[in-house]
Amino acid sequence: MTTIGHLINGETYTDNGRTQDVFNPATGEVSKQVALASKETVEEAIAAAQAAFPAWRNMPVGKRSAIMFKFKALLEANADKICELIGDEHGKICHDAAGELQRGIEVIEYACGAGEFLKGEHSKNVGPNIDSWSEFQPLGVVAGITPFNFPAMVPLWMYPMAIACGNTFVLKPSERDPSSTLFIAQLFKEAGLPDGVMNVVNGDKEAVDTLLHDKRVQAVSFVGSTDIAEYIYTTATANGKRCQALGGAKNHAIVMPDADMDNAVNQLLGAAFGSSGERCMALSVAVAVGDNAADALIEKMKVGMAPLKVGEAKVKENDFGPLITRESQERVVGYIDSAEKDGATVVVDGRKPTVDGFENGFFVGATLIDNVTPEMDSYKNEIFGPVLQVIRAETMEEAMQLINDHEYGNGTCIFTRDGAAARYFSDNIQVGMVGINVPLPVPVSYHSFGGWKRSLFGDLYAYGPDSVRFYTRRKTITQRWPSTGVKEGVSFSFPS
Repeated sequence: MTTIGHLINGETYTDNGRTQDVFNPATGEVSKQVALASKETVEEAIAAAQAAFPAWRNMPVGKRSAIMFKFKALLEANADKICELIGDEHGKICHDAAGELQRGIEVIEYACGAGEFLKGEHSKNVGPNIDSWSEFQPLGVVAGITPFNFPAMVPLWMYPMAIACGNTFVLKPSERDPSSTLFIAQLFKEAGLPDGVMNVVNGDKEAVDTLLHDKRVQAVSFVGSTDIAEYIYTTATANGKRCQALGGAKNHAIVMPDADMDNAVNQLLGAAFGSSGERCMALSVAVAVGDNAADALIEKMKVGMAPLKVGEAKVKENDFGPLITRESQERVVGYIDSAEKDGATVVVDGRKPTVDGFENGFFVGATLIDNVTPEMDSYKNEIFGPVLQVIRAETMEEAMQLINDHEYGNGTCIFTRDGAAARYFSDNIQVGMVGINVPLPVPVSYHSFGGWKRSLFGDLYAYGPDSVRFYTRRKTITQRWPSTGVKEGVSFSFPS
């Protein structure tokens, strides 16, 4: 059976240590194994990155950008292969995987402009014959820890920007679907990236803790569940590192009485059930304002959900695929059971979908639950599955208060035709990413991605302008050349 290893100092190899099964989630069968890096293996990757740093930071930024352009071209040329690897191990349908890859490529496009965002600032004659300027200098060795749900996109949120800024990188991807991430890293080497600048170590908590405690690692970026994000942030900062840790979400969509209900339903179908709901930006709660809006939403959702197809990744006509593991499947079904037990109404039940030929896959069908209340466990927690819950509110203010009271503040959306309502919502909602008739308001690559409250630990968002600040430190230089032969006196006053 194939074993997925590591990429360290430009070489792929597998250490003779622990391994973990990698499943095909559509069949429920083990397809390969992944090596779990030991502390020593991770330290070897850090050492390779540290050794590569001096030459890489001094490489002209234009040459770094040229490698990025080649990397982008190789990703586009190998897109079908990458999407196939994602589908085999994650279960994501091919068209969804293609969208994920494209959003990652857009970050590389932004990174290609490193010469622009790293050029600093300059002021002449801030004082008599005194000039001052600032530079953005790289940190050194930095690390990324990424989740299973976007094995291509989320790593590409991190290391292209970090490397374009002159850092070297150690990536610890999810051990559940490692193949596409490793393949993409190998393409980066093929694009001309020097050995040691980009390293990949597959592993579990042992690998994570090594990155968090090693003093050579200057910064850590993380995307995953909130509990782990808080642990990552607390541990990294306690060890003197910069850290941005993006956590969980419970994203709400307010559906106003004046909304274009057909459009809202079409948008909710994709935002709630796409990728089996395994997205941190998935809309998992619809807050319908007024019983008329709620009743209309429920009826139209039932009609819209009827033709949805769940199945394996290779069939492009399928709308979404399986969950990542058997445990994930059982957890999602458990939340549906819990909501029903607590008094909610399961309107469309996806607990036992029929997928011919894939009876042992980790499937849950699209599920719609009405009459959910904030006290229910299914509402409080992130389900991370193809489940849309509907809460009924009497007013927009009540709906907004529900969102503002929740511990998560990642993404949200309002469906309305009222511009004043939309503006009030965007001004006053306590959430980091807001959509107006846009269900998945994921910022483009030249903005930055991040939530509020317990959806983000740290001060800076992912990719875009914030990532330049995260992966560099500012240095300000003030310079004067006294005239030849001029002797200056001593001054004890603060310069002004």
